[in-house]
Order: sequence, then structure tokens, then C-alpha cells
Amino acid sequence: MKTLYMYCNEFAYTPTKKTLDFVPDAGDGKSFKNAQTIFIQIEKEDEENENSVFKKLVKQIKWIIKKNQPEILVLHSFAHLSDSKADPKFTMDFLQRLENRMNDSGIETTQTPFGYFLDLKLDAPGFSLARVYKAF
Repeated sequence: MKTLYMYCNEFAYTPTKKTLDFVPDAGDGKSFKNAQTIFIQIEKEDEENENSVFKKLVKQIKWIIKKNQPEILVLHSFAHLSDSKADPKFTMDFLQRLENRMNDSGIETTQTPFGYFLDLKLDAPGFSLARVYKAF
């Protein structure tokens, strides 16, 4: 798994093109203030180590949330951090499980629409933990 954490003063997306037939319609775009975004590449090997990778990711997320104090966590599937890609249905289920886990922990969490190309708007300030890369 590869992750890129970007704290954003503002993060917005607009769906542009559906890339997977089985995903639900995305609806309109959304915008968030004071958002911790996570660009997540779930890799093929993560399917075999799901529980271990999931636990490490939850721990890393809680650490960055504590440091940056965002109002919301935004999960964004980003299949461009590695050549290895997990099955799309596995990825979608993993991200939903992660969203549920974070919400259950009291961290308001949402996702960008899975299976879509999106126009993104980022306003990311320049401080030490505004951008963090982590591979598991």
C-alpha cells in the first residue's frame, strides 16, 4: 500500500468520467474546508495481508489526524502511486471498511467517488506535516 497524506485548507472534487460500470452514480462534486486528504493506492499484495495493512493504516491515520487536527478526513483512491493494483471491488470494500472504522473512532470521514476520474482542487499550505508519504 502506498499513501500520500495532504492537509488542505480546501479540497474539492467534481466527477468527470465514470471508469467502472459497477460503481454507483457519483452525483455532484463536493468541497471541504480544513480537510486531511489521503490518496491511497491499494496494491495486489495487500489483498493477502489485508488485516495487517489495515491496522497499520488506521494507526498512521490516527497519528496524522492528531498532528493536523482537521475537521474531516477525505479518502481518495489513487491508482497512480504504484504499478501494482488490487482488484477494484476489493479496493472499494477496503475503503468502505476504512471509512466506517474512522467514523466509529469519532473521526468524521468521507470518500471521493470510487471508479471516476475527478477534477480536483487543492489548497495545501506549506508546513512540515502538510504532505506525508507512507508505504506499508
